[in-house]
Amino acid sequence: MSTERGVQEWSPGGPYPIRLAHRAVQRLRAMDARHPVAWDLLVTLIFGVGATVDVGGGNWRHIAHDSEVPIALVTALAVGFVLPLPWARRRPLAAFGALTMVGLVDAWVGTWLEIGQLAQLVILFNVALRLPSRALTVSGVLVVAQAAVGATRWPEDDWGQQFFPSIMSNLVALLLGIVVRSRRDYTASLVERARQLEVERDQQAQLAAAAERTRIAREMHDIVGHHLSVITGLADGGAYAAQKTPQRAAQALAAIGSTSRQALDELRRLLGVLRDDHPGARSGPELDPQPTLADLGRLIDRVREAGLPVRLTERGTPAATSPGRELTAYRVVQEALTNTLKHAGPRATATVEVTCAPHLLSVAVTDSGGGAARQPAGTQGREVRDGRGLRGMRERAALYDGTVAAGPRPGGGWGVQLELPLAGDPAAPAGPWDTQHQGAAS
Repeated sequence: MSTERGVQEWSPGGPYPIRLAHRAVQRLRAMDARHPVAWDLLVTLIFGVGATVDVGGGNWRHIAHDSEVPIALVTALAVGFVLPLPWARRRPLAAFGALTMVGLVDAWVGTWLEIGQLAQLVILFNVALRLPSRALTVSGVLVVAQAAVGATRWPEDDWGQQFFPSIMSNLVALLLGIVVRSRRDYTASLVERARQLEVERDQQAQLAAAAERTRIAREMHDIVGHHLSVITGLADGGAYAAQKTPQRAAQALAAIGSTSRQALDELRRLLGVLRDDHPGARSGPELDPQPTLADLGRLIDRVREAGLPVRLTERGTPAATSPGRELTAYRVVQEALTNTLKHAGPRATATVEVTCAPHLLSVAVTDSGGGAARQPAGTQGREVRDGRGLRGMRERAALYDGTVAAGPRPGGGWGVQLELPLAGDPAAPAGPWDTQHQGAAS
C-alpha cells in the first residue's frame, strides 16, 4: 500500500468507518469542552460502578497479594480511589496526592485494586496535560514511592518484576498527557498566529488605504488649487481687459477653457484609480504619464497667462532620477506658484531656480511679495501660507528623504526651497536639459 493510499484511508475523508470514528471523537471532545463537570461526574460514576463490581464480586482477590484483607478496608480503599476523580481536571495534583495516599495503603496491605491503578493513570494523565513540569516531578516521586512500597512489602522471585511494570504504565500515562498537551498548545499557537496575521493584514490594509487617501487628497489639492488659481487670475484679467481690449478678454476666456479642460483631464486620471474597471479598459487621459521636470515650461506658461511674471533658471546637468522625485519637484513648484498667485498681490513677480548636482536636486521658488506675503513672520500672512499646501510639500519631500523650507524672505516676499537627494536612484546616462525647459526660461 502506497503512502498516499495510507493517508487517504486514515484521514477524516477516508472510508466510512474511519469518518464515523473521527466524528465520534469530535463529538466527545465537544461534549467535554461544553460540559466539563458533567463529564467528570460521568467518569467518576463509571469508576464507581467498576469498583462496586470489583469489590462486591470479589474479583480483587484474584490479583491481591493478601486475599484475607477485611472487606470493610477493601471497600474504604475503593471509595478512596474513586473520590478524587471529580477533581482530576480542576485540581489534578491535589487529587493525585490524595489518591497516592490511598495507593500507599493499598500497596502495603496487598489488595492491589485494579480500579485504583486505572484511576491513578487517569489523574496522572491530567497532571501531565494541565500542570507545569514541576508537578510532573512531584507526581513521579509519588509514583516511584508507591511502586517501591508495593515491591518491598510483597517481594516475589524478582523485585524488579513488580517495580518496573508499575513505573512503565504510569510513564506511558505521563507521556500521553505530554503529547496531547503539546499538540493542543501547538494548535493554539497556530490559531493565535492566524489571528495575529489577520489583524496585521487588516492593519496593513487600513494603513495602505489611509496612505492612498492622503496621496489622492494631496494630488487633488495641488491640481485643483493650482488650476483654480490660474482660472481666477485669468478671469480677473479678462474682466479688466473686456472694458478696454475685447481681444485680450477673448484670449483670457480661451485660456480659461484650456486650463479647465486640463484640470478635468488630470482629475479624471487621478480619480481613475478609484474605479473598479479593469486597467485594460482605461484609455485617454487616464493613461497619460504624471508630470515631470520636462513639463515645467507648460506650467510656467499657464501661470504667466494668469498674470504672474515668472522667470525660470536652470543650472547644472540633470542626472537620471526617478519619476516620483520629478513629480515631487513639479508639484512643489506648482504649489509655490499657486500660493504666489493667491497671496503675493497683483504686482508680484516670481523666480524658479532648478539646480541639479550629481547627488542633489534643488528647487527654489521665490516671489517679490505683496499683500499678505509682506507681513512679518509670525503674523497672519505666514499662517495663510503655512497651511495644507506647505504640509503637502513636506510630505512629498519626506517620501524621498528630502526637505522643504518655506517662509518670508528678509527683503520681502516669500521663498520655498526644496532639496531632494538623488542617491539610490538607478544609474542612467545623463543628458542636457529638455529643449522645452530652455524655451521656458526668460
